[in-house]
Amino acid sequence: MNAADVPPVIKLEGVTKVFSTDEVDTHALATVDVEIARGEYVSIAGPSGCGKSTLLSILGLLDSPTHGSYWLNGRPVAELPASERARVRNREIGFIFQSFNLIGDLTVFENVELPLTYRGMRATERRERVTASLERVGMAHRAKHLPSQLSGGQQQRVAVARAVAGEPVILLADEPTGNLDSRSGRGSGTARSGSSSRAST
Repeated sequence: MNAADVPPVIKLEGVTKVFSTDEVDTHALATVDVEIARGEYVSIAGPSGCGKSTLLSILGLLDSPTHGSYWLNGRPVAELPASERARVRNREIGFIFQSFNLIGDLTVFENVELPLTYRGMRATERRERVTASLERVGMAHRAKHLPSQLSGGQQQRVAVARAVAGEPVILLADEPTGNLDSRSGRGSGTARSGSSSRAST
């Protein structure tokens, strides 16, 4: 198959998102058109409230557009059943959330391991992946700590490790270095680059 015949990993056509209440309709996205190929790095910039997080939620199958079409690896997302969406989220998409979304009563190691557990992955492979991911972001020495025992920047690095441990095809990051100092930010970028060696987008 020629490169020209390979569908983009992500393709949006006319994607619109409207949040409606009894009093007002809030237009978060208006006719977004974009194509992203495998291995591309794409940055979405704009002021607070312009719809960046909403777009990431749609791309990550956490939300659906009000209008428009979304193709993921050539498949129309609107036709995917809920079970397949859940499988894709777990195996093909990595999330780095702005608010970390770490589970408070799980250790750092367990937080990074949890998505891999849902895959039915062997314990040995889970340990190897979690350890490697934590080492990449400089958090292996905090593996037994709880999120409440970490600074905001350290929690963000754990969130990065959790996202890349699954070697996702697509890595979605919502302000992933916002809580990091410049040195940690560079380390986070290295972790994501390590993931991209397996053609992550």
